[in-house]
Amino acid sequence: MTKSIIIIGSGFSSLAASCYLAKAGYNVTVVEKNSTIGGRARQLKKDGFAFDIGPTWYWMPDVFERFFSDFKKKPSDYYSLEKLNPAYSVYYGKEDYITIEDTLEKIKIAFEKEEIGSSKKLNKFIEKAKSNYDIAIKDLVYNPGVSPLELVTPQTIKKLNQFFSTIKRDVRKEFKNDRLVKILEFPVLFLGAKPSDTPSFYSFMNYADFGLGTFHPKKGMYQVILAIEALAKELGVTIKTEMPVDKIIVDNGETLGVISNGKTYRSDIVLSGADYHHTESLLAKPYRQYSETYWNKKTFAPSSLLFYVGFNKKLINVNHHTLFFDVDFDIHAEAIYDNPKWPENPLFYASFPSKTDDNSAPKGNEAGIFLIPLAPGLKDTPELRKIYFNKILDRFENLTSQNVRNHILFKKSFCINDFIKDYNSYKGNAYGMANTLMQTAFLRPKLKSKKVKGLFFTGQLTVPGPGVPPALISGKLVADLILKHHTT
Repeated sequence: MTKSIIIIGSGFSSLAASCYLAKAGYNVTVVEKNSTIGGRARQLKKDGFAFDIGPTWYWMPDVFERFFSDFKKKPSDYYSLEKLNPAYSVYYGKEDYITIEDTLEKIKIAFEKEEIGSSKKLNKFIEKAKSNYDIAIKDLVYNPGVSPLELVTPQTIKKLNQFFSTIKRDVRKEFKNDRLVKILEFPVLFLGAKPSDTPSFYSFMNYADFGLGTFHPKKGMYQVILAIEALAKELGVTIKTEMPVDKIIVDNGETLGVISNGKTYRSDIVLSGADYHHTESLLAKPYRQYSETYWNKKTFAPSSLLFYVGFNKKLINVNHHTLFFDVDFDIHAEAIYDNPKWPENPLFYASFPSKTDDNSAPKGNEAGIFLIPLAPGLKDTPELRKIYFNKILDRFENLTSQNVRNHILFKKSFCINDFIKDYNSYKGNAYGMANTLMQTAFLRPKLKSKKVKGLFFTGQLTVPGPGVPPALISGKLVADLILKHHTT
């Protein structure tokens, strides 16, 4: 008899898992609390503008290719991809920025201009990062985080010291120029922890950045969600929106389905791609694996204050992706991780998709997304959002030498309260649980419940961790685990 499975949430992990499970013969239903699918990767449309609400960076194209190839498909069957040149620029002061272009050779030239001799060091650093990437992305991250032995391979034994050194130590040992250091430390922020708390092995993110490059799917990241939705439907998956799950039904230690909008939906298996902490709150206490103390002690990736802004003119002196590192990173990081508070002078990131993509804004206009990383769990008020928008806009106008304030058609904000309301996100975190040494692989919350038979988890709080490519991988890992434990 065909087994049925209910998947909670419709983000990257849930949709990916739904495809693998439907292909294996399961009767799969995805239930989503919001009115549109995509989880954190939803889209905002307003007055002819289109914004990706969540992820805006398309890195590690090989992971997307590997996902689609598992179904004898290619990303290009669903969306078109453009390699960005420049990939991004980084501001340090007024009209003072470094541009990161689309090949390692061009990036080496930019480095050499900053620090003589740095291009050779960069070459060596990226070679090591590529070696880590080959081990991590082609092998290690496709392990389900069940046993410490997953990390023990002939390749990783040779790199054991890299699990006990940090990105910050490695980068600063080789590079003395502070501007270059900031660029090399930036990619690990996607993993949700400070460079000083991120194992050296994660330098594979630098290879993703400089070696593989930054891409943009035409019409935005939401096209990737729509692509996986189309694939899921081709495979027979049913997707239902506006179906928040109120309770996971457990009888005698076994899951029987879920209750949504007051109705009971039976299934043999329940898989949750919703926030892990929230999912466990849908269970009676004896069936929860992790206590409030457990969650409270974990290092969470930042939350974010985001602004989606429509401008009635084209902006100058910015690229599709632009980082603003004109203030002290360590002080901002302290306000996120060590002493959680609203940062005095925040670093911020801005994305202008309409620099690349005409679908993002009406002709002659510009779509802008601004992001300030914040500690999760902070007080979030309209007044604070307004103060911080003015802070970063003042700096933005000064650094890029242009007036933009008088050209704003509209702005919408999204912050901690919205992450909680829209995604049931623990403390309003944006990226899940950080990939620190003590939160890597088998040390993360498990894909399979130890207390409830037939209950599984996927997404950024479990393995492999934060980010879009890891989310796709998480969907595959949990599907494999379900197939291993529950054959149809």
